[in-house]
Amino acid sequence: DTPRNRFVRAALETISRVVQRTDIAHRCRSIAGGMKAMGVSGDTPTRAQMSVDRFGRHDADDRLMVDAAKLAFDLSLPTEASGMNLLSLPDREQAWVRRLFERAIGGFYEVVLSPKGWRVQCGRPQDWQIEEKTPGIDIILPSMKTDIVLDHVSSGRRIVIDTKFTSVVTSGWFRDETLRSGYLYQIYAYLRSQVGCGDPLADHASGLLLHPSVGQKVDETVMIQGHSIRFATVDLMASTADIRARLLSLTQ
Repeated sequence: DTPRNRFVRAALETISRVVQRTDIAHRCRSIAGGMKAMGVSGDTPTRAQMSVDRFGRHDADDRLMVDAAKLAFDLSLPTEASGMNLLSLPDREQAWVRRLFERAIGGFYEVVLSPKGWRVQCGRPQDWQIEEKTPGIDIILPSMKTDIVLDHVSSGRRIVIDTKFTSVVTSGWFRDETLRSGYLYQIYAYLRSQVGCGDPLADHASGLLLHPSVGQKVDETVMIQGHSIRFATVDLMASTADIRARLLSLTQ
């Protein structure tokens, strides 16, 4: 029964009264009720009291929860405009941003496609089909892990998606722009290394290299050794409806 937990419980109760989706409202009320049953009761701490709350190394994971509770009370969204409140952000490292994009795409397909019979797997490891090896190869052989795999068993379809947070093209030696060769080799290895492994979906799986963009649209496909490989972008400046339609069109 700490001030921090009382603050979060009160935020859940507050947001449950204004959120439009009934399932989310029910979940907020359920979690708040569960916290109350566990002994989190008493008055809601004031903003002044919460402002002196400090996070140590052992409870740093609580920061996101408390920040979300503050947003729930304010009903505001974080932006980069100047304002009165500061919301700490993770380091702007490319690996973190790419991971965020990957999880957003994977989460979207999980929510939208699962009810339609698709199986969505994120971060799935893949094995090399090794026939012979020397004793020390396991130490130095790189592993393979796909970002997102979409399986539709009834139609025999598999789409292997590799997300990248860079431009889909780069400067070439003889042309102004060319596809990034390393990305092509990577998706090719994902697809061809699984052929003949006993999984029928792998033998004719298709690949999708998906990049975010701002105002740019690329959508090109090539067939290589029986595998369709698509290079596409999704415009993050588009409306929510357009982004949704775009992501769904890439599974058609």
